Amino acid sequence: MRAALWRVLLAPLTTLRALRLQRLSRSPFDFDSAWQQARMHHAPDEVEYLFQRYVQETEARRPEP
Repeated sequence: MRAALWRVLLAPLTTLRALRLQRLSRSPFDFDSAWQQARMHHAPDEVEYLFQRYVQETEARRPEP
């Protein structure tokens, strides 16, 4: 199941906040980043988990030498 669908089902308020952030943003803003930002503002105790996920995604995108 896709992450966006899990987010809609498990955290509908955060999803609505993310969609609102995405619409009000002046620059292009993807849903994943908007969702993470909305989650950080409304569940600050989860910031460590979001940061760890960000680091893992960044390392996965890095090309191998």
